[in-house]
Amino acid sequence: MKSKTLATWLAFVGGTFGAHRFYLHGWRDWLGWLLPALTLVGGYGVLRMWSLGQDDAISWVLTPVLGFTFAGCCLTAIVYGLQKPEQWNARFNPAQAADAPAGQTGWATVWAIVLALMVGAAVLMASIAISFQGYFQNQVEAGREISR
Repeated sequence: MKSKTLATWLAFVGGTFGAHRFYLHGWRDWLGWLLPALTLVGGYGVLRMWSLGQDDAISWVLTPVLGFTFAGCCLTAIVYGLQKPEQWNARFNPAQAADAPAGQTGWATVWAIVLALMVGAAVLMASIAISFQGYFQNQVEAGREISR
């Protein structure tokens, strides 16, 4: 049986490494393997930004990939946590009754939803800010070059 609470926490805590996908769909899930790749690409952007500064164009393109991946996993945690027990059990526990305990929502699920909403929104806004700052900074520099 696949627990809704565990899947919600896995999506929030280990979602960028595909933990929730591997738990629900198995090791052959291609999206589960794509998530760690996106996380590594975004992590490389963060490392470039730390070493080369915020003026590096590649880092301001790659860094938001990590943030958007994490925010998407937080959204997945919210969707998992808010599913009705009947829907959850029909999709992930089809051999069980519609009101099986694995699909029930408890306080642990509610806390995972709340934390995913708070942290995911903050990370999403930071990712948008970093990408827009880099874009507009390069536009200003290009405008200065043209005006010379």
